[in-house]
Amino acid sequence: MATAELCWRVEEACRNARPSPVEIEIDGWLLRAAGGPVRRINCVSPPRRRAADPVAILPEVEAIYAKLGRPAIFRVPSLVRGIDAPLEERGYGLQAPTRVLYTDLARRPRTSNPAVELVDAVGEDWIAAFTTIGAASAEAVATFRQSVGCIVLPKRFAGLRIGDSLAAIAYGVIHRGLMVVEAVATHPAHRQRGHAGAVLDALMSWAVESGARGACLAVVSDNEPALALYRSLGFRRELYRYHYRRNDIAT
Repeated sequence: MATAELCWRVEEACRNARPSPVEIEIDGWLLRAAGGPVRRINCVSPPRRRAADPVAILPEVEAIYAKLGRPAIFRVPSLVRGIDAPLEERGYGLQAPTRVLYTDLARRPRTSNPAVELVDAVGEDWIAAFTTIGAASAEAVATFRQSVGCIVLPKRFAGLRIGDSLAAIAYGVIHRGLMVVEAVATHPAHRQRGHAGAVLDALMSWAVESGARGACLAVVSDNEPALALYRSLGFRRELYRYHYRRNDIAT
């Protein structure tokens, strides 16, 4: 598959793996407004074309987010040119440089770890781990529940249990032969013991069994421990990068 085609397929898969219950389209741009602290489900993403100038839609976008009491945020993938300069000129600051990584699953061996649980619906113990590990606020948990509740694609929520609690979690969603890895987290008391790797191994084995040919994920560019973990699991191919441009004038 050509790199450009794969990148846009990954963009599509990642969007569908973390949906927003509130989305509208403005001249091809996708505006998401789920609420909560997560940028990906509260930002504007560009249409699929070689260049995209956001200036024409800025008044409308800023008015919508202002009405919601939120800052206007644009997601800027390296796949699309023409977004950064106009936003920077208007005071939109750069945030969260991120890498999108990929691994081929075609020759990946299937593994099995009895300590890892895989379920097709998010349970209360998984939510409890998500809340505890990430020190998530009530608003963050509520918007996460709404988001994963909108997933209509094949999915699995994975957790590695130690005693009565889940020590490491992640979930995966398969879209058009690609598994997107989301919400990878390990409790601080159980880090550096291979638990996150075991959880991701289990998800990739499920993906292979389900016919997926590749897996992808996004990681903040300066998160060296996470980058090292993902490299060890085969995520060595960087497809593209993205960052956000945020304007706090509306808040």
